[in-house]
Amino acid sequence: MGVAAKVSTIDWLTFSPNRQYVFAAAEVESFNGKPTGEVASFAFDRGRLRKISAANSAGKGTCHVAVDRTGHVLVAADYGGGSAASFLITDGKLGEAVWTEHYTVHGPNKERQEAAHAHFASFSLDNRFAYVNDLGGDCIHIYSLNTATAMLSPAGKYQAKPGSGPRTLHFHRNGHTAYSVNELNSTVDVLEWHKADGSLTRVAQVDLLPAGSKGVSTACDTAISQNGGDVYFANRGDDFLYHFRADSASGRLTPVKRSSCGGKTPRNLTLDPTEQWMLVANQDSNLISVFARDARTGELADEGKSFAAPTPMCILFA
Repeated sequence: MGVAAKVSTIDWLTFSPNRQYVFAAAEVESFNGKPTGEVASFAFDRGRLRKISAANSAGKGTCHVAVDRTGHVLVAADYGGGSAASFLITDGKLGEAVWTEHYTVHGPNKERQEAAHAHFASFSLDNRFAYVNDLGGDCIHIYSLNTATAMLSPAGKYQAKPGSGPRTLHFHRNGHTAYSVNELNSTVDVLEWHKADGSLTRVAQVDLLPAGSKGVSTACDTAISQNGGDVYFANRGDDFLYHFRADSASGRLTPVKRSSCGGKTPRNLTLDPTEQWMLVANQDSNLISVFARDARTGELADEGKSFAAPTPMCILFA
């Protein structure tokens, strides 16, 4: 184990579908003399990363990148700039942005929604649509995807509840359910995905906080087991993981239990490839915490082991 590469202010990493390339979001205020964040690509070889390319995103504070299922398109979300951009990928190399969007709508939370804040990019399971979560605008922007050109075309918008702050979007393997984590009110929107037009409809909302909870607490990320039966959410402030069972047909969530995240401010959580372990990047305690997972019930151990890591933001398995 060692350092694969040194890159400044990385918020997110993701693989290409063939695992040959890694793409990164750098949450910087300027890059190449322009007031934008940076997106970068690396060749992955035996645990080492070799930088291939870098490009300007659409705005400041690039916090997330996602690659489509063909490996030809990358979409980046800029938190600080309230913007998004798409890029064509050729043999791991990023071209200049071929599409950009700067969002202007913002929500009622004066401290956190003073402007648009694009936070997360994703693609539908059939790869026909792209999605950008706007935490500041209380919505998810929906686009038709052209994989040959990396162009995105507007295809609608999902409107979340005012002040909720939709942060992330994850699709269930059943092909019609998605979960949107709302950061600002620590809830999860259970969504019905419509194949015809890529639209999203809320069918339920799940509270992550215990009844009577007080103080500032914000929801964060999602992990879904390979069979779709177990869904886990992370919450900051109260700093816990919350395990739910998911109905395979409907995607409906049934709570199982809350458990420790092992540190302070969980930023990302992920199951290892064997699904015997849950790993949590605890940003503010500089720890990666590891919990044993029961393969039969999906339950996580109450206590885990933690390993020092400077400001961990994202965990990626090769």
